[in-house]
Amino acid sequence: MYIVALLTNRYCRILFRNIFKIKTLIIGTDYEASRFGDIAKSNRFMLTEIDGYVRYRKEAIHEELEAKNAKIFEDKDLENILARDHIEQVIVVLPDISKDEINQLMLRLHDRVRIIKYMPTVNVTLTFNSVIQDFDGSLLVSTAQGRIDIFERFLKRIVDIIASIFGLILLIPLSVFVKVKNCKNNDHDPIFFKQDRIGLDGKPIKIYKFRSMIPNAEAVLEELMEKDPAIREEYLKNKKLKNDPRITEAGKVLRKTSLDEFPQFINVLKGEMSLVGPRPYLFREKEDMGIYYNSIIKCKPGITGMWQANGRSDVGFEERCKLDDYYYKNWTFGLDLIIIYKTIKSVIYGKGAL
Repeated sequence: MYIVALLTNRYCRILFRNIFKIKTLIIGTDYEASRFGDIAKSNRFMLTEIDGYVRYRKEAIHEELEAKNAKIFEDKDLENILARDHIEQVIVVLPDISKDEINQLMLRLHDRVRIIKYMPTVNVTLTFNSVIQDFDGSLLVSTAQGRIDIFERFLKRIVDIIASIFGLILLIPLSVFVKVKNCKNNDHDPIFFKQDRIGLDGKPIKIYKFRSMIPNAEAVLEELMEKDPAIREEYLKNKKLKNDPRITEAGKVLRKTSLDEFPQFINVLKGEMSLVGPRPYLFREKEDMGIYYNSIIKCKPGITGMWQANGRSDVGFEERCKLDDYYYKNWTFGLDLIIIYKTIKSVIYGKGAL
């Protein structure tokens, strides 16, 4: 009966979404507002229809909203929009808004819309165990790291072993394809390479990857950064280049489909990595990881993870660290399944691939 109820809830939301969807206006036009709009659009179970975005007090408009030609309204027209478009729900996504400003905004929305939601600014990583508490009239958020029981750890390892066996079987024909492709371009160097990365508890591990770049990639990178300050700035900020000239023809295919990570199933089978986990960071990135380092190294690095499932290469370095920190503090077997599903979906649609 539980399974029947779950499936009924899921498919009823899909079938009747157009009838029960809630017409929603987002107040905010920055990255967080754009990201929330994307989630609402892709998540069929939220029953949320985004009517448009309100630019609050000359706030900058994120480039993704401009690229999508999203409907942008001005703050001065807010009351007219609510009445004209019959808005049922308003979601305020303004991370930098002051206390007085949010109070004024709430007064403007009062009695004009049925549902008002506000995304608060929180400078700590919340967990699934976080709860809102009333402390004698003051609002407190209680947060703590969830505990992972032995059964879930055992289940995670079993999934890792099964996935690595299937992954290594698929690795054989994939290796033949890469070798043939490289040889056609007069590249006879080994198709695999090993690299030192930060493993569990900060211990070094050697991860395996398909070589998707030319043999002397590191030397070429140094030369490119010396000649072009823009390339240096981009690499130091994101630890990768969006249009990297060092990528081989086979490498472009591998990266676009994320198949360059397939040899890491060897690491998974050895127990050095997991199917899902934080990104395996380079040792030179340790300083840039900052306060997130101590929590990230408490998990085995993964072939996929939070940042790959939430934009892949579109996500900046600091945001990746935050997502990996979030994963550690909220790790459950169910979260792993969600990440695997979202990663497959991202790969199929090519979202965020390099």
